[in-house]
Amino acid sequence: MLRNRLITVLTFNGGTLFRTKLFEPDYRYTHNFVDSWSVDEIVMLDVTRDPGADKSAFYEVVTQFAKECFVPLAVGGGIRNMDDVRAMMAAGGDKVVVNSGAVERPEFITEIAEAYGRQCVVLSIDARKSDDLEGGYEVFSHFAARPTGKTPAGWAAEGEQLGAGEIMITSVERDGSLQGYDIPLCRQVSDAVTLPVLGMAGAGNWKHFVEGVEQGGLSAVCTQNIYHFTETSIASAKKFMEKKGIPVRL
Repeated sequence: MLRNRLITVLTFNGGTLFRTKLFEPDYRYTHNFVDSWSVDEIVMLDVTRDPGADKSAFYEVVTQFAKECFVPLAVGGGIRNMDDVRAMMAAGGDKVVVNSGAVERPEFITEIAEAYGRQCVVLSIDARKSDDLEGGYEVFSHFAARPTGKTPAGWAAEGEQLGAGEIMITSVERDGSLQGYDIPLCRQVSDAVTLPVLGMAGAGNWKHFVEGVEQGGLSAVCTQNIYHFTETSIASAKKFMEKKGIPVRL
């Protein structure tokens, strides 16, 4: 039986762990604690805004984290070419997360898939509500600052054809809200592809995880702002999901 995953997302600004709200670094965490035994996967993203910033601090964090990480680790942030991909993988990533780089040059997805296998390519899609496009949402790139004219469902389907192995869909308006996933957005994307779809932004309690799977069609539910679980609370989240009929790894 295919089990749904619970994924922790960690965002780093200048090598320091932050949470984000509406795509802006919002709160600095002083303790980098993650229960990597109970969670199913971890995503580490470099959200440093300065394009010329030295990424060595982030690579160092990934390298140190990977040494004690016992679950798949996906890494991303500012990946624009195969040199960036190789650096992320060398630092300890099992997968790479691509966003703006893929928007700028869609064939980049294919290049990564051919080099490492499509299972290593996570296409991250940031979407805002829009009255101008069919479906009511538009894909934005560059920290959700640049409109692309693409619909999330259309871009996800194109990404699948190009070789992406997973899609991570993020609602910009829900980032840091703790009000639940944008279910219509998640459903549009999950219905457009045959790939696993990861939902990001908005989770504030265990019920939101269940809604993401049952109503949004998500294969995995991600959380950032409530990532700092204790081992007991991760187990509680999974037990809650299991009682609601959602298969998870306990």
